This record gives sequence, structure tokens and C-alpha cells, in this order.
Amino acid sequence: MIEIQNIKFNNETRPDLGFELIRLEDLLAREIEQDITQLHKVAFYQILIITEGEAKHTIDFTDYEYGPQTIFTIRKDQIHRFFKNTEAKGFILIFTEDFLASLLSHKEVARSHELFNEFLTSPKISVDHEDFKSITSLMADIELEYTKNYDEFSSGIIRNALHILIYRLFRIKVKQGTKVVQHKYVSDFIQFQHLIEERCFETKKTLDYANLMGCTPKTLNNVCKAIVNKSSKMVIDEILVTQIKRLLINTPMSITEIAYTAGFNEPTNMYKYFKKHTGSTPEMFRQQHS
Repeated sequence: MIEIQNIKFNNETRPDLGFELIRLEDLLAREIEQDITQLHKVAFYQILIITEGEAKHTIDFTDYEYGPQTIFTIRKDQIHRFFKNTEAKGFILIFTEDFLASLLSHKEVARSHELFNEFLTSPKISVDHEDFKSITSLMADIELEYTKNYDEFSSGIIRNALHILIYRLFRIKVKQGTKVVQHKYVSDFIQFQHLIEERCFETKKTLDYANLMGCTPKTLNNVCKAIVNKSSKMVIDEILVTQIKRLLINTPMSITEIAYTAGFNEPTNMYKYFKKHTGSTPEMFRQQHS
């Protein structure tokens, strides 16, 4: 059985920066304690930029094929993995939530969360040649400051370059037809999402989440409809299924134990629920990831 590793931010070279830049090929060649070709959960944000090679990358149990000029945005607490024998090249930008907050205004931080939120946009971005040139130019500036010119000015230069990068990624998404959500309910939806991730084993009822947020179930349903065109129940179900998947591949618990842990009165109820939403039984899903 695979054990999902929890990887925390740890920049040994610049421990106070809250940011790290790594060449993808260097990371894949490293002998490190964590096996990044196995599923792992990250406690930081990542922007993965592919410059050469073709492979697949897993994010929250979905495999994404990629080639050159592909970018992935991975949010804190998502589960992902690199595939073995990957010969891709590129960059990985890693930064903490505090670094993001210090980089952007409060309004910009809220908006940047949209870029990393799998409910609001796909984590995979395919970029055309001209736009990718602008991205790699920014990466060259960041790498120069981070690895060679590092001095009292470098942190500010890196912050500004990353700020520009985030806005360029937004622009690329808009050009490709992605609707960037600019709605008064965005922050409410993200709050709802975080509450579900924390409490979905305790309650699956929209009413309970509405009470926690100080609104009515109807309002909460309207929030979800406005932002992701799904009912609040559908959002709860999607997150709960993901949390059950994590238990299935990350613990030695039996299916029965997982059912009770996830808040089901009877194991058969979870079995039916899981199969309805995934098309697979819990046992089949566990075997596929063992």
C-alpha cells in the first residue's frame, strides 16, 4: 500500500525566503528522502514549467499528459506525483502562503488562489510559443537572481517577477477562453471549500456548512451555482470522495473502518456512495493504487 508523504517547505539554502526555485531535471536526479514518484501531499504552492520532454503528472488522482510549453499550478495540500523515468526538463517554483501574501495585496492574494484552485480552473495550462517565450524570459531573470546574483536586492526582484508571472498566467487563461471568476461570492466559495475539506467526515449536510458560515442553505447553494455551476451538495460530494480516496491508499484501515471514519452509518452505504461517484468499488480503487 502506498503511503502518502507529507512534504513541508524546507529551503536549506535560503531558509528565510519562503521561496525556492529548482530545475526539474535536477529534482528528478536527486537522491532525496521523499520519493516524489509516489503520491505526496505538499504544504506549499507550486508552479511547474515544462520546457522539454513528454510525460505524465498526477494531481489529485488525475493523470495529465504534457509536453514542452506546459505549465501546472498546484495548490497547497494537493496530492501529486511525478512519473518514474521522466526525462522532462523545466522549472519548479515553490513558495509558501506567507510568501504569496507578502507578494500581493489582499485582493490579489484572493484572486491568485483562483489560479491554483482545481474547482475554478484546470491545473494544466498549454501555452503557445510567443507566450511561453515571455514566461521563460521571466524564469531566466528569477533563476539569475536566485542562483547567481543573490544579494539584498534579489528577494524584491524575485517577488516582482513572480507577481508578473502570476498575472501572465491569468492573461493566458483568459486568451484561451477560460473565464476568470470575478464575483463577490468567490471568497465565500473558497471558505466553503476549506470547511468541507476540514469537516466532511463530520457532516455532509449543506445546512451544517451554511450555519458555520452564517448564511442559509439557499444562499450557499447560490454561491456554488454562481462560481462553479454546481450545487452545494455536488461540491461536498466531490471533496468527500477525494478524502475517501486518500484514506484508501494512505492507510491500512479496512473498508469497514474507512466507512465509519468517513461518517457513514453502514459500510454498504459508503460502498454504494463511492461506486456511484467514481464508477469503481473501494477495493478496486485501492488495488489500482497499491
